[in-house]
Amino acid sequence: MSAINVTQVSVLDNPAFFLAPLKFEIQYECLQPLQKDLEWKLTYVGSAESDAHDQELDVVLVGPVAVGSYKFVFQADPPDHNKIPASDLLGVTVLLLTCAYDGVEFIRVGYYVNNEYADEELKENPPENPHGRLDRVVRNILEEKPRVTRFPCEFDTPSIPTAASMDDYDEMENMNPGGAKAGEFGVGGEGATTTHSMDAHGGFAAGHGLSEYGHAQ
Repeated sequence: MSAINVTQVSVLDNPAFFLAPLKFEIQYECLQPLQKDLEWKLTYVGSAESDAHDQELDVVLVGPVAVGSYKFVFQADPPDHNKIPASDLLGVTVLLLTCAYDGVEFIRVGYYVNNEYADEELKENPPENPHGRLDRVVRNILEEKPRVTRFPCEFDTPSIPTAASMDDYDEMENMNPGGAKAGEFGVGGEGATTTHSMDAHGGFAAGHGLSEYGHAQ
């Protein structure tokens, strides 16, 4: 059983203009005292072609953590648009919210992000360089369609893996915070699903340099 159970992640102030801060309200439970910090990280995927354009927007350390329930708002500045290729600035990309303990990532929540012009005129006659009209670009994080992946983490109590525990890990893949499986209640609200592939939302498939919600290894 994981020492940290992420029960809910809500996207605040969404949709918003591209240059506005990103805000997430995160709720979690700690089931055993933890001596070290939890490391929450927000990463913006700037391009499907290469992870060289990924941007770490912010890192927040929380700890030591006592047993109990917690809620906080994770706010980060928007990505530096100068580090994003002009061809990738508009359209669909990915935002990754992760948490690690003692250097070991144990949960990753991925969201589709759609960037488009707010004005119909700009949509019909887009400028050659979108960097010059970022003030009219709207960012919409598709909160209802997250992909959640959990990874094994020993926290402060090392254990010896067993066949049963490995079966449990297989069940953790594609489960939403709070223990709900794909298609049940989880991050983003009732009915959230984790079964959509990025290929159906802008061509971000493994063959384009990304696996679902993350760069191919």
